[in-house]
Amino acid sequence: MGSGETAQVFSTKKANPGKATILALGKAFPHQLVMQEFLVDGYFKNTNCDDPELKEKLTRLCKTTTVKTRYVVMSEEILKKYPELAVEGLPTVKQRLDICNNAVTQMAIEASQACIKNWGRSLSDITHIVYVSSSEVRLPGGDLYLARGLGISPETQRVMLYFSGCSGGVAGIRVAKDIAENNPGSRVLLATSETTIIGFKPPSADRPYDLVGVALFGDGAGAMIIGTDPVQGTERPLFELHTAIQNFLPNTEKTIDGKLTEEGISFKLARELPQIIEDHIEGFCDKLMRVIGLTDKEYNKMFWAVHPGGPAILNRMEKRLDLLPEKLNASRRALMDYGNASSNTIVYVLEYMIEEEGLKIKGNQEDSEWGLILAFGPGITFEGILARNLTV
Repeated sequence: MGSGETAQVFSTKKANPGKATILALGKAFPHQLVMQEFLVDGYFKNTNCDDPELKEKLTRLCKTTTVKTRYVVMSEEILKKYPELAVEGLPTVKQRLDICNNAVTQMAIEASQACIKNWGRSLSDITHIVYVSSSEVRLPGGDLYLARGLGISPETQRVMLYFSGCSGGVAGIRVAKDIAENNPGSRVLLATSETTIIGFKPPSADRPYDLVGVALFGDGAGAMIIGTDPVQGTERPLFELHTAIQNFLPNTEKTIDGKLTEEGISFKLARELPQIIEDHIEGFCDKLMRVIGLTDKEYNKMFWAVHPGGPAILNRMEKRLDLLPEKLNASRRALMDYGNASSNTIVYVLEYMIEEEGLKIKGNQEDSEWGLILAFGPGITFEGILARNLTV
């Protein structure tokens, strides 16, 4: 596994007393970097498949996802040790979990260590852990193994969010915000960790939708420290988390449909998913914007940190909200560099968001102090947070 460096950022705006803030970010990845241009040949070689139609379809999908690189736990060494993972129909859930449970723990530890280093305070100052993953199953859960791996006090209070999918990262922020604001002086470590091995399968004409996941998803981990009333001179708040809401859309339970089977996780994404998100995004965002008196005509006055579920979702949001193209730059960059890494991706988006807004200041462009942090997951569930960028 490897960790990513995060540049130091110094705040220019003050957080409101009692409001939760993101105090640091961190990330980590497995060592295996996959270039999108080589993915198709490697995948079909590793799964001993020579179906030309499926290969052609995956080639098309790889181009449309806009992904250029992503990190994965899967390797030739793993397939040599567990060749049954590439065979259709074999019960392999035990083998998958043996790999995944260890991998997500290691990545979560490394992302958390990077985050704590960026934060600059002691490990002993962490009072709570919120742990998010859709890539492991065990009791006790990954939250305990993360705490043990970091050497955190056994008195640290822990919360797990399992199988929230792509909305899990923002859901974790919402939960951490509530904990921080209801426990003055607390410091919450939010860690997310995901690997696609839990659902890795050989290509099959009976499951054409699997190829979307092969072309789109990546592995990695992310971490944040969240707390109120930053300590001056020690902590450097990045974003103030003003208001958080969650909505699920009735009768959409089968739009993102996932099941844990003897062959790992199987999931289907309905074709209408981008359309459903487009149809409901305005009303959801307006609920948050009204809190500070902004209207639907003022979308471009805000920053947009959107989980990049895929290019179609970003394109439809941009068109429906009439967003300037640069408003989704951070999301598009995260998708290009890391793929859709499920719950982790919002961490990567927020890092790019800080960079994007900082470049605006240097270029004498107007910054966006207020903005929205958004993600969409199974349910269909909308997660949204009204936030202030304190770094601009």
